[in-house]
Amino acid sequence: MLAREETKRGDGAIAPLVYLVDDDEDFREEMVSGLIRLGLNVHGFGSAAGLYRAYAVLPSEIVILDLNLGDEDGLSIAAHLRASQRIGIIMATARGAIDDRVAGLEKGADAYLVKPIDVRELAATVGAVHNRLNRDRTVPAPPQVPQWALVEGGWALTDGLGRHLRLTVSEQRLLGCLFRARGSAAERSALVEAMGADVYDFNYAHLDTIVSRLRRRAKKLNMLLPLHAIRGQGFIFAE
Repeated sequence: MLAREETKRGDGAIAPLVYLVDDDEDFREEMVSGLIRLGLNVHGFGSAAGLYRAYAVLPSEIVILDLNLGDEDGLSIAAHLRASQRIGIIMATARGAIDDRVAGLEKGADAYLVKPIDVRELAATVGAVHNRLNRDRTVPAPPQVPQWALVEGGWALTDGLGRHLRLTVSEQRLLGCLFRARGSAAERSALVEAMGADVYDFNYAHLDTIVSRLRRRAKKLNMLLPLHAIRGQGFIFAE
């Protein structure tokens, strides 16, 4: 379980909480250990799923993202995070083409660095993004963390912040399966079975339609679901 740890920089200021996501273990460990030595509060993750689980428990102030992850593209992660709240996003990737840079910035990145990256440059970028966020933040307030739960016999989803979403039969069965696997990916076949359909005679594109419709209905109530597709596996409803 992550806990908020205060790390002081050399100037005495409290360092921001930073999550670094990269499936290259050597690069990830080198950057995390180097940033910690430079006084930053950093945790590393090898996948989008690991990031989502940690972020749902304790949102970070800055996320450093690789674009080429095994379970979800970094651009997609950036779009999800940017929609949730004000957060600093730094792309750290080997993809240096101008189209990649433009796409990263259009998806909400505050900075785009191309590997190989010196840890001092990355630390300086984190500091610059953090300072920019502080300047833009007029009234600092702790983020409200949703406490997701199925209520009313499983026929309504609540975020614990006063919002409720009534569910259709398909949505109720889908979320029931996701909640039983809470924090882990539920395979597409398991979700189809939970909805009472034949896994061998089911149009799996319809599953994506149900999830997309559920997200849209929730968004109309200002509920941002931590419901994410995991490539090659299925879906995860983060803790």
